[in-house]
Amino acid sequence: MMSLSSLIDPLRAANRLARQRIFSWRLVSLSGEAIELTCGIKIAVDGALQADESGDVFMLIAGFNQDENAPKQSLARIRKASSQFKSIFAIEAATWVLARAGIIDNHRVTTHWEDLENFAFAYPRLNVVGERFVIDRNVWTSGGASPCLDMLLHYLRSTQHKSLALDVANVFIYNESKSATDAQAHVSLDRLKRIEPRLALAVEIMENTIEDPEPVEQLASRVGISQRTLELLSAKHLGLSPSAHYLRLRLQAARKLVLDTNSPMSDIAVRCGFNSQSAFSRAFSKRYKRSPIELRKREV
Repeated sequence: MMSLSSLIDPLRAANRLARQRIFSWRLVSLSGEAIELTCGIKIAVDGALQADESGDVFMLIAGFNQDENAPKQSLARIRKASSQFKSIFAIEAATWVLARAGIIDNHRVTTHWEDLENFAFAYPRLNVVGERFVIDRNVWTSGGASPCLDMLLHYLRSTQHKSLALDVANVFIYNESKSATDAQAHVSLDRLKRIEPRLALAVEIMENTIEDPEPVEQLASRVGISQRTLELLSAKHLGLSPSAHYLRLRLQAARKLVLDTNSPMSDIAVRCGFNSQSAFSRAFSKRYKRSPIELRKREV
């Protein structure tokens, strides 16, 4: 229900704020019948998905039991309909449906963090990443409801204008503090502690040493494993090297400081473990495609 709302309500709000009907949509199901959500609420639909549907964006939402709710015999209809839209949005388990239908191949995609490992194993040709949302060609994939709202706001900025996206975010009292490339919650310490406690301890140390990052060799020693073992565990469970994940954490912290405070960039650089403002700016620009100063000015 939250994923559905995160798709539709920003468009409704955009229409209201623009005082014109910029967007219109139809809500369809495979059967044409109301969709009963796992919370027990039934969502009425406008009809059944037709193979000759067309439009700007084909939005597909799937959650639990996507293989049962989108059976094999329905995949051809989904494939045909989606091919007649300019863009395809897939939310949560809908990425599985796109893969099963043969709509994506060699794409860079994401899905909900609970499914990332299984999905990557099932579809090795896909580049599966644990980011909040991913855009590759005309396919947009999102890891869940909150990233979906981020993705819709990005869509509004891309197709309309920045001020409208900002106004929509304000309607929902929503602060866009996350970037598309920020990690999903699959790297949470609670989950890592169950799966690989040694890596969880290493990540916890990283999070607690943002201001004074440790060399990977020293980090591994503190955890009680070799540097090579830490690198293998990090690649398997995080999809990144330890140093790359460490840098991501530091840059995420820096981005929040850039957007949420008036701290000088030199201070932010120090607080996030960079030995110079120029090194910080280079790393930040490489990740977020604009300098920290540019980002702060743009968001004012």
